[in-house]
Amino acid sequence: MNTEKDFSPLTPNIVRALNDKLYEKRKVAALEIEKLVREFVAQNNSTQIKHVIQILASEFALSQHPHSRKGGLIGLAACSIALGKDSGLYLKELIEPVLTCFNDSDSRLRYYACEALYNIVKVARGAVLPHFNLLFDGLSKLAADPDPNVKSGSELLDRLLKDIVTESNTFDLVAFVPLLRERIYSNNQYARQFIISWIHVLESVPDINLLDYLPEILDGLFQILGDNSKEIRRTCEVVLGEFLKEIKKTPSSVKFAEMANILVIHCQVADETKLTNDLIQLTAMTWMREFIQLAGRVVLPYSSGILTAVLPCLSYDDRKKNTKEAASACNHSLMKLVTPEDDDDEDEEKNGSSESPSREDGQTKTEVDSNDMLNASQESVGFSNISFFTPASADRPQVILDLDGIVQVLDRHLHDSSTGMMTRIAVLKWLYHLYIKTPRKMFRHTDSLFPMLLKTLSDESDEVILKDLEVLAEIASSPAGQTDQGTSCDSTDNKLELKVPEAAKAGQQPSTCSKAVDSSPSTPSMNSYFYKFMINLLKRFSMERKLLENRGAFIIRQLCLLLHAENIFHSMADILLKEEDLKFASTMVQTLNTILLTSAELFQLRNQLKDLHTQESCALFCCLYRSWCHNPVATVSLCFLTQNYKHAYDLIQKFGNLEVTVDFLMEVDKLVQLIESPIFTYLRLQLLDVENNPYLIKALYGLLMLLPQSQAFQLLSNRLSCVPNPDLMRTVDESKYMDSKQRSASKRASHTQMDYDELLQHFDRVQSKHLEVRHQRAGRASDHPDRKLM
Repeated sequence: MNTEKDFSPLTPNIVRALNDKLYEKRKVAALEIEKLVREFVAQNNSTQIKHVIQILASEFALSQHPHSRKGGLIGLAACSIALGKDSGLYLKELIEPVLTCFNDSDSRLRYYACEALYNIVKVARGAVLPHFNLLFDGLSKLAADPDPNVKSGSELLDRLLKDIVTESNTFDLVAFVPLLRERIYSNNQYARQFIISWIHVLESVPDINLLDYLPEILDGLFQILGDNSKEIRRTCEVVLGEFLKEIKKTPSSVKFAEMANILVIHCQVADETKLTNDLIQLTAMTWMREFIQLAGRVVLPYSSGILTAVLPCLSYDDRKKNTKEAASACNHSLMKLVTPEDDDDEDEEKNGSSESPSREDGQTKTEVDSNDMLNASQESVGFSNISFFTPASADRPQVILDLDGIVQVLDRHLHDSSTGMMTRIAVLKWLYHLYIKTPRKMFRHTDSLFPMLLKTLSDESDEVILKDLEVLAEIASSPAGQTDQGTSCDSTDNKLELKVPEAAKAGQQPSTCSKAVDSSPSTPSMNSYFYKFMINLLKRFSMERKLLENRGAFIIRQLCLLLHAENIFHSMADILLKEEDLKFASTMVQTLNTILLTSAELFQLRNQLKDLHTQESCALFCCLYRSWCHNPVATVSLCFLTQNYKHAYDLIQKFGNLEVTVDFLMEVDKLVQLIESPIFTYLRLQLLDVENNPYLIKALYGLLMLLPQSQAFQLLSNRLSCVPNPDLMRTVDESKYMDSKQRSASKRASHTQMDYDELLQHFDRVQSKHLEVRHQRAGRASDHPDRKLM
């Protein structure tokens, strides 16, 4: 520095001392400057004061010479001390050169700058608040300083500044938040500690409402929560906890919508190997749970994003038990927010949406492409690591459920093979809930959902299948699913053509043996999707024989509970009547027959078939019989169930013309076992009435003659040996008894009027087809002896 230059009012001695390398000499110079400035203050000579500060700043603090810079810093501090309460008038000129020295490469100089600023701030106190952003910016850099002395000095200055802010009621939070939002994303550990400590202080000051600006810093707080430092994480947890307490106290002033997507992002774990991510996810999920409960329907536009975050967490194991429980609470609370009012189409009708279905008589009529419906092969949609959504109704005052987004998320989880069991169950519960609460809107998505719902029937979990069946049953029985597109239910790859019963559409009574009948007041009315469901279910059984073997009975029994057994059996029988794969038809009839005869769920249907006293029961018997003809033994068992013993005997007489295979004999064996079961107790008791049930005895003897000398043969033989002598059983007035029997038979005949000869002819035709197919297979096998018959 040029010592010959005029630095007045600073004396040459002061200038030389300020440039000295020794701290003691610079300190003496500082005392002289303090004395000089005090004189100017006493004289109220602001011009000279500004001149002194300008010289110390430009010629010393910003000098190229390190000792000069040190002298300038101590000189500026001395000026501030001398100015006292008047230092606030010159703070800009005092602070800026000191802050510039914070960036100096010399750690000692940075320390002196920190010391000088401490003295300036200590004197000015609240007057420094208009310059708070400059001070905060400088301190945030020193917080990450590698030199421990500098860091220690910055901590002292930091505490002083916090005390000033805490005491003041004039802190400009609006001006500070943009800087805080910028610095909160620092990756430096010390800078993060500095930031989180300041947020903690500001949040604790009653006069500072930082909650209003929480949406701007919440994302950064979650970033800090993932820091490797345990201390920083703990402090951040405390800060977030305090914010959440405040949110619970004043929910009406909280900007829930602006923070929803932030929580959605942090509820999703990008890297599950990092333990800190578990903490972030748990905290975000806890916040999400509280948000849903406090904000209510305000969060509905963000439902798809929330579900994207929540659903995978439901399949967590006990290692993430807390997160799983929080996610489950979120899911439950969110589901409760969906109500029937979300099915209202007023907004869409105002917009003149051409895709919105018209309503007539309270039902939605949706045009359905049956080819799309029957196409069960749909490609899976991949997941992205992080997903969040823009609210569908951000510019609308009314809260609108983002149904399209929700369905997209649910469908994606169903398609993803890695989705856990509990998540799949939750997805199906959501679909069921949506079909209950918003049926008209949901049926617009049915075509896209239906193939995957059918595929889910092959799931490994019984609970998943149960929930899936509930959804399919709701689709099949909801009035909103009724269409106007005629009653044909076919596809390009399915030769079946099922006609929807008129009774299902208009409540008309069907004719005998041709249409399904709803004989129970509690039976749900079926829509056109019911028949599509039945066709596709049988197609799936046909393509996946293991599904039929392992889960077929389970699925059909549950459907009988959900959709009424008569509807299920009538429709399946109708479809199987036209099935071209005769082997599958026979297997399916055998399965249905076993269910009919053994399942507790079909008790009412068995009673309905047992007597055939009504036109409806006769119609059902005829429908079942025509399909049961695909399996001779099942047909006989149906006749036993309906007490058509003469017809059963006539059928057994025809068995001599059939090909008796091992499988056939095994079915007869199973029938004998069933005759000994509680289901056929009434049949065994009828053996006591020999004279009025001769064909029952003949039919049973016919079965006995079919069997080889086996355990089943001995079982049936022993039973028939117990049939009493008719002469010994005559203990009542024969004429009265016969009159009673004739009246009963006449009453039954008046209702049935069934053409049993025609039924026998139908049996012959079906069995001829089966015989022809077996011969064709045998011919192909002889042409290719090395190939196994399927």
